[in-house]
Amino acid sequence: MRAAVVRGDRIVVTEVEDPAPGPGQVLVRTLACGICGSDLHAAQDLAGFAAHMARVGAPGGLDPRRQVVFGHEFSAELVGYGPDTARSLPLGTMVCAVPLVLGPEGPENVGYSQRFPGGFGELMVLQEAGLLAVPEGRQAEQAALTEPLAVGEHAVVRAAPGQDDVCLVVGCGPVGLAVIAALKARGHGPMVAADFSPARRALAERLGADVVVDPAAGSPYTRWGELGVPATIIERGANELFGVASRNAVIFECVGVPGMLREIVEGAPPRARIVVVGVCMSEDAFEPFPAVVKELDVRFSIGYTQEEFAATLLRDAPGGLVTRAVGLDGVAEAFETLRSPGEHVKIMVKP
Repeated sequence: MRAAVVRGDRIVVTEVEDPAPGPGQVLVRTLACGICGSDLHAAQDLAGFAAHMARVGAPGGLDPRRQVVFGHEFSAELVGYGPDTARSLPLGTMVCAVPLVLGPEGPENVGYSQRFPGGFGELMVLQEAGLLAVPEGRQAEQAALTEPLAVGEHAVVRAAPGQDDVCLVVGCGPVGLAVIAALKARGHGPMVAADFSPARRALAERLGADVVVDPAAGSPYTRWGELGVPATIIERGANELFGVASRNAVIFECVGVPGMLREIVEGAPPRARIVVVGVCMSEDAFEPFPAVVKELDVRFSIGYTQEEFAATLLRDAPGGLVTRAVGLDGVAEAFETLRSPGEHVKIMVKP
């Protein structure tokens, strides 16, 4: 099959061996596959990415010395069954799945494994038990958004915001927009979104953000008072003493670059809950003192559960997230584009 292959620090299109489904597995043809921020990190430093994954005990199978086919945000057409399968879905069904397969040495991530190439190739092997049929009428690109949108769904579950909490989403790339969509689906508000890109701010507003902020023009951390959130520990204490109702804040960090956590700790109001969703792969630091004085809660979020993935698939994906589609020959250039995304949100690969 043809595939866009990561070799060291290069992405090349070449012929690779067709994957073959083993017991309990199926063969699918990729229809659409999104480029994830994790793919950008991994392509830039495959050895470092593999070391990070191994350090936290992530599913194995990624050898940075060998070429690999990325792609874990996919929709696909079911084209074949391996041995010992129930064959409950007819061939030709459009499917999605959590990108996890049981290999000979245990679970492996589709797209981050030499044994299980991802959606930047024409064919993939998936676990039959994890297959989900795409709802009737859904387009392939919409279905491929299930995986990144499920990341936002899980982050909101981790945050557990109260109905009257004020939510601030810092960063309106794919992850931040997925968080906004998940909050909107629950009817949460008011919701503030911050991003430097005018196009991303406009999309955040369209997805349900009540207030959008350009950090170049003003801080997103100066509006707590007008939204009913005490901005200082003294103000919150006085409200509690005199029985004045106060709202709480939930802040989603969706950027994933060094310095963001420090900035949010400095700007957060007392008793805020901070949920870190952006994946920073460099060392970062913040001063504990303001976090202690404000009694901040910090939680971290990654991935999703099977139930959250399935629930996300059943909801219509919001429009406007896919800003470009490329074939395999356009993958390398698309990776470079997304390193300084500008107006782009999600670029889809259609092998």
